[in-house]
Order: sequence, then C-alpha cells, then structure tokens
Amino acid sequence: MKIRIVGGGPAGLYAAILLKKCRPDIDLRVYEQNAADATWGFGVVFSDRALEFLRADDPETADLIGRRMESWSRITISHKGERIDIDGIGFRSIGRLAMLQLLQSRAAFLGVETRYGTRIEDVSEFDDCDLVIAADGLNSVVRAEAPGEFGESITLLDNRFIWYGASKPFGALTQTFISTDRGDFNAHHYRYSPDRSTFLVECSPEAYANYGFGNMPEIEYREICRDIFARELGDATLINNHSMWRRFPVLRNTRWFRRNRVLVGDALHTAHYSIGSGTRLALEDVAALVDSLRSHDFDVARALPAYQVGREPVLNKLTAAARRSGDWYERFGEHMRLDPWPFALSYIMRSGRLDGDTLARMSPVFCRELQQRGIGIPELDET
Repeated sequence: MKIRIVGGGPAGLYAAILLKKCRPDIDLRVYEQNAADATWGFGVVFSDRALEFLRADDPETADLIGRRMESWSRITISHKGERIDIDGIGFRSIGRLAMLQLLQSRAAFLGVETRYGTRIEDVSEFDDCDLVIAADGLNSVVRAEAPGEFGESITLLDNRFIWYGASKPFGALTQTFISTDRGDFNAHHYRYSPDRSTFLVECSPEAYANYGFGNMPEIEYREICRDIFARELGDATLINNHSMWRRFPVLRNTRWFRRNRVLVGDALHTAHYSIGSGTRLALEDVAALVDSLRSHDFDVARALPAYQVGREPVLNKLTAAARRSGDWYERFGEHMRLDPWPFALSYIMRSGRLDGDTLARMSPVFCRELQQRGIGIPELDET
C-alpha cells in the first residue's frame, strides 16, 4: 500500500507513526516544505487530560512528550488591577519545536521517511497512491486543488492577534486584559519550558487602527506591546518568530475527503486559539482516521466516509465551543466593563460547555468566593 502525507507538523508525523505501527509494510513518505528545525510559534498547550488519547494509541509517544511538559492547575485572570485564580483547571505545555523533534525521532525509529525542504506544488503526482493525507495546515495545497469539492468556507474574525514568546516563565495560564486610551488589549500567556513562555497579544480593531500597527515595523509594535503589558512582563523581553498581526481564520469543510485525498487538522478545520485545542484536535483527527483505516482493512473507499461519519459529531461539538469562545473574545472589550469577579465568571463560562454544578465540582475555591460575593452562576447554554 502506498501512502503519502503532505505536511510534517504534529498531525503529519503522528499519522506516520500510527500508520507504521499498525502496518510496517506500508510504502509511506512524509513531505514537509520547511526544514526539520523550523517552526512558527512557541508553545503548544493541552488540557491536563488531553494526552490520554495519545496513550491509548501510542504510549511510547505519550511518554516521550509527557516527560518534557510543563504543568499547572489553575487559570489566572488579570483585570482592572485584580488577579483572580480559577482553581482545578489543569494544563500541560511543551515547546512546539521540542514536540516536533520528539515526533521526528519517534517516526524515524519506526522507519518513516520524511523529506524536508520539499514543497508539493502539484498534488496530481500522487494520483497513483492509495491514500494522500493532507496535514498541511490552513493553506493546504491538497485542499486548494479542489476547494469546492471539499465544501471549503473561510471567514476572518475582526480582532487582530500576534504570537510572541517571552523570556519569562509564567506560573499558570494567564489571561491579562488591559484598556488603553486607544483601545483594548488582552494577552494569553503560559510557560512552555522552565524559562520561556508563549505570549499572544490580541487587540480590538479600534486599537489596531488607532495605534497604526498596520503601517508600523514589527520592532516598533513589539515595543508598544511590551509597554502595554509591562506589569506582567517585568524585565522580560518579547521574542519575535515571524510574528505579525493577523485575523483568525475560521475554516470549515463539509466534505472531508475527495478520491484518495483526506483532510486532517488545520487543513480540515480551525479552532480558536483561546481554547488551546488546535494541536489536540489535529492529533485526534489522525487517530480517528487511522482507526477507520484499520477497522476497514485499509479499504480507502470504505474507510474515508466512515472516518467523517464517526469523527464529525465529536468534532462539531468541540469546534462549536471554540466558535463561542472566539465570539466572546471578539467582544472582550464589552465584557471588560464588568467588575473583576463577574468578568472572570463570564470568561470561564464563555464556551457554553459548563453548568453551575460542573464548575462547582471543578473549581470549588473559585465558586465559594463567587457565592460569598453574591454572584450567581448561569446554567449551561445549550445553543
């Protein structure tokens, strides 16, 4: 059987690992347009239970990654000069490059051939393959071959955001919200190594326009961001890695496969960064695809429809939560009118997946403080 994977990021490498584990005889090759040591961004964050699905399919990979991860058990909200901890919410994180290197070594150990610095311009060269897995992200060349047949739709959110690193390890996943005389900002920041953190800055369209970021060199707006978040950063510097202002693209596809091509991860869907599940969803897509192939004796014609039928309902729930979270952030300036404790409650309930009982079990200290302040918890939003 001949399989080609386009994209050597986490999804593509994990697909190669799982495929080689269950079918060592497969003629398998991964193509990645960048060098092996190139990566954009900084840290990858997971919920504290998010790696359990990895352990079920490949415990060796889960152990490799798990040993290198930072962990913490709370979210901190900083708003109007007050810091509020929401207990009982665990996360783990790892540097994106470190994760890639671990997956690369695992794939190589299993005999996976990966060709780096190789951009696929014409996917038709894989027409003789049994299967082509598109793990090549938002700008997928596989999907671009026939976007209409995949039912592609892309919409851009209004806020602007930029990924930086920070030369400082933060104690928890922290959300810092700041109003300036020219607009509203927030920062999502968390450590991914003992001495480094991700520091994502988001701003309203008004702030972006009023500061003139669109006509400004990166070094200048980096310094403005550092000044705005000086209290959080202290003496730390912001680290540039192809950092530029963007609008978040919401990608959907109604059909996940076409002939021998199949989409996974960001080539298939995007999930707003505020829920920290993009990489997890991509790896779960891959696990579902390989499970479908295995269950159908690698009969691609049967396995690909089954992959979509089995995975889509679960994915729809998660991406719906991501959309609600993204919508909350699109209006975060309006929410900032709330006092700190009601604001923190609004934040933690933003995706519509928690009800009062679940939140009370998960975060008892936070909920007791809300109760003492006379702040009620809304019921689950079923919309």
